[in-house]
Amino acid sequence: MFKKSREALGFEKNTQFVERVLFLSFPTALVFIILAAFNMVDPMLAVISLAAVVLFNIALLFPLTFELQQIKKYVTKLTSGNIDEQDLLALSEDETKELVEAINNMHHFWAQKADLLEAQTISDTAVLDSLPDPIIMIDRAGNILGANLSARASFGDKITDKNIDQIFHSNNFINAVSRVLNKESSSENLIFYVEKPVDQKFYAHIKQLPWLSKGRAVAVISIYDLTKSMKIEKMQSDFVANASHELRTPLAVISGFVETLQTSAKDDPDAQKKFLQIIADQAEYMSDLIENLLSLSKIELNQDEHPQEKADAEEIVDDVVKSLEIRAKEHNMRFHVIKDATIHPVKADAQQLRQVVQNLADNAIKYGISGTEITIRINNADKIPPSKTIKTAKGKAVAISVNNKGAKISAEKLARLTERFYRLQEHKDQNIKGTGLGLAIAKHIIIRHQGNITVNSNGYNGTTFTIYLPVFDGKD
Repeated sequence: MFKKSREALGFEKNTQFVERVLFLSFPTALVFIILAAFNMVDPMLAVISLAAVVLFNIALLFPLTFELQQIKKYVTKLTSGNIDEQDLLALSEDETKELVEAINNMHHFWAQKADLLEAQTISDTAVLDSLPDPIIMIDRAGNILGANLSARASFGDKITDKNIDQIFHSNNFINAVSRVLNKESSSENLIFYVEKPVDQKFYAHIKQLPWLSKGRAVAVISIYDLTKSMKIEKMQSDFVANASHELRTPLAVISGFVETLQTSAKDDPDAQKKFLQIIADQAEYMSDLIENLLSLSKIELNQDEHPQEKADAEEIVDDVVKSLEIRAKEHNMRFHVIKDATIHPVKADAQQLRQVVQNLADNAIKYGISGTEITIRINNADKIPPSKTIKTAKGKAVAISVNNKGAKISAEKLARLTERFYRLQEHKDQNIKGTGLGLAIAKHIIIRHQGNITVNSNGYNGTTFTIYLPVFDGKD
């Protein structure tokens, strides 16, 4: 009965309403008991009076107790955050009314603060995410508490589930972070290297957060990827080294013949004509060499930026064949193109792909036997052959092979064909012009495309270069 009545009135079990009524009624009951004991008040009248006092206390305490219960439920709801403006509590009793007004004012104050903080947090997050370099926040144990968009893109979306030493496997970097976390240093700056998954060079700025900052984060780490600049530096140094080494010989030849023309051959028209032709040839070689070095350096600079464009391999091959037909006829050679009925489009930089095909076709003319045929085959392939040294794309591919009927090339020499400046001695002996960079350029273009290049040579079918490129699937 009491339970049903309590539920009907909206009371909780632990309100202690009965105890409060009895406590307030106890002094009056004690007085009436004493008066009745000394026959100063009629016992029946004492009972009736006590009952009236109890009813009065009930009437007095009930609204207050009920509204205190409402306040308790209201505050509990506020703390959960599941309350709207229309749900704000309004009570009738003066004491509870003032209390609820104070609670409502506090709710408004903290709601405004929360909205302001949320807006500031969103703004700060947007600013951090717009920064091009990774920013990471860590706690005292080195656990990652937050990371901006660049950090998540560079080191994984689940970076906040890891410790900093799981991200960077560098003792120098971890030791620098430890010094900041242990308050041995307020900030650290260092350059460090990471070998896996690829060789990378980073600059890190590790800074303690001020003691006024809130939250668990105690330090912030700014990471700057110096890998690309390192590649540029290496490219520049390689370019200077290669150019200076390879240009030394033609410059010496030009200088020698210029000196001869100025002295012993200055009055010899035949010698002048011969020497000027040699100088012109050497100048042309130097021009081709520098052009190829610049092309190779540019390709290496963008090595990690894989092309996503759609290209028509069949159309590119046809264009290359048309452009080289006259040159092939000069060597008493002709092109024979074999294609599958339907060729898939490839994911490639069309200009660079044309450069590769043209290089291979031009080499086939240059090093093939006069009077023979150059066969170019285009066909669809199930996959790109795997490589031990380069990363190849998954999925279907298109293969383009260029075959000429030149002399057989040994396996040892085949392995070196794509090295910079490597040329077969027999080609040098035949005075066939070349810089030794064409196949190196082709190789680096194919690496950039996540394809593969193979070569085989035998005595009955000559030499065949085959390039494999990923099929365009419409995805980035």
